[in-house]
Amino acid sequence: MSSENLIEKISLLIFEKKGFDVTLMNLKNISSFADHFIICTADSDTQVRAISDHIDKSLRDEGIRVWHIEGYNSLNWVLLDYVDVVVHVFKKDARAFYNLEKLWGDAPSTILTDPIFDKKN
Repeated sequence: MSSENLIEKISLLIFEKKGFDVTLMNLKNISSFADHFIICTADSDTQVRAISDHIDKSLRDEGIRVWHIEGYNSLNWVLLDYVDVVVHVFKKDARAFYNLEKLWGDAPSTILTDPIFDKKN
């Protein structure tokens, strides 16, 4: 699966579990370890787990395995590493504290919207 297709699939999976403030960061020209970050916010530990599990299970069902997972025990910030695409699922306070968008401020970023919600409005 291409990075672009993976990004689209992951963003849809995030929105299915009501993740919000979804941002795509393009790191191709500033990082050697990943091409893209997808960052999203969840309201609770339960939602962080639900989003992370949904992404992992859905992609695994399509034969795409996560290379590395971090933060699953604390559920403040779960990182799912798919090599070219790294997903960050944050609780709101942790996202504000770590502020990856500022840390990687040189990376072009795009706010992603829920295509299902957009069709309804």
